[in-house]
Amino acid sequence: MNIDEILGEQYIDWKVKPVMHIEGKYGFRIVLKMSDGNEKIKQKSGFKTKTEANKERNNVIADLTNGTYIINTKIKVGPFMLFWLEKAKKPNITNDSYVAYSNAINKYIIPALGNMYLTSINRKNIKSVYKFASKSTTTGIRLIETVLKTSLDYAVHKKLLIKNPTLNVSKKDKKKNTWIVNVDSTKTLSLEQVKILVKASENTRIHMQVIFAVLMGLRRGEINGLKYEDIDYTHKTLKIQRQLGVKANSNKKDFAPKTYTKQEIPTKTESSNRELIIPDYVFEEILKEKEKYNKNKKRYQNKKQYGFQDLGYICCSNLGRPRSRSYASTHFKQLLKDNNLPDIKWHDLRRTYCTLLLKNDFSPKAVSKMMGHSKELITVDIYGDNKEIIEDCLEELEPYIDEVIPKEKEYDFSEDVDYIIALEDYIKDLKILHEFCKIAI
Repeated sequence: MNIDEILGEQYIDWKVKPVMHIEGKYGFRIVLKMSDGNEKIKQKSGFKTKTEANKERNNVIADLTNGTYIINTKIKVGPFMLFWLEKAKKPNITNDSYVAYSNAINKYIIPALGNMYLTSINRKNIKSVYKFASKSTTTGIRLIETVLKTSLDYAVHKKLLIKNPTLNVSKKDKKKNTWIVNVDSTKTLSLEQVKILVKASENTRIHMQVIFAVLMGLRRGEINGLKYEDIDYTHKTLKIQRQLGVKANSNKKDFAPKTYTKQEIPTKTESSNRELIIPDYVFEEILKEKEKYNKNKKRYQNKKQYGFQDLGYICCSNLGRPRSRSYASTHFKQLLKDNNLPDIKWHDLRRTYCTLLLKNDFSPKAVSKMMGHSKELITVDIYGDNKEIIEDCLEELEPYIDEVIPKEKEYDFSEDVDYIIALEDYIKDLKILHEFCKIAI
């Protein structure tokens, strides 16, 4: 019987037979009347004494009465995890998340637990997965933890488990009561290296992508999905409300050439939909990029063969076409090499942004909210007004931006921005800057 059929099994009545001798020991039988009218007989045996058998019989009666009795106890973790991924999760997540979940399941969870029965796994087994995974990954353990918790919550909901064995199993430091955060200096840039990178990127094709990642902490898909319409030019804020990627459960052949990975899709989580205040330097660069956009629009809009696509994306080609997921990475690697910077991954720019703030004692609540995480990176759950959290953090964040780009520039405004926005000095207290920089530099 496959898992689909097992999930459809429901009992509407039951009877538990008295304890009896079974093969030289004690046991009892359970008669379940199923919703399809058939009867299913289950047997529990192998008890050495009649007292032990009666104790277990009472437990079974309690589970049947409470509706928590598990009909099928022979489902293995491996088949269940694959079923959950394909049938329960895939229809509701992005393609990128699906790939990440699949990797966590096939590379770590199944090798560690795959042959065990779902009903037999316990907290010790869960910890063994984390231990197994820690040999080859540190950042991926949080994803593995999420996959295990949500999949086993599903198993409980579908009455394949009585309770979730991941509950109260964490990687907390009991003395400090904080999450253990491993910061690998080889995978993040120092503040001085960030300054070099931003400056070096100014005359490259990926300048906007770089500053959105390292100065605002945006994800790659979020950056590619940014549009000029997402900007409030009066209040200098940016709404994150979409990303570009592959639509869930889609087929490449149904899309026009070179568009399959550039579809507008929802952000990673509901918490990823957020509004951020734009740092001065980033705002100036957006205005310059908008001016280029308008010039290219005029230049190419009447071209028959290579017409301009006025889609409004901030990060786009000269013809207005959105960038692919891999576009920035190729140029990024060369940029690092040319400037003698560490050979990090693109996503490490986002990690750099987060790490520089957290290791200098910036509010985890504010950093978490600005990065679009559903939970805080360290300890406290998110409470309070979102806008207030972001504004509270800005006073601390702006010195970081100003230290990276400490000079003011004159610039031309786009023709469709018909008002002047004065440049302001956000460093209200130099002590904040010094405190921030004394470790990072």
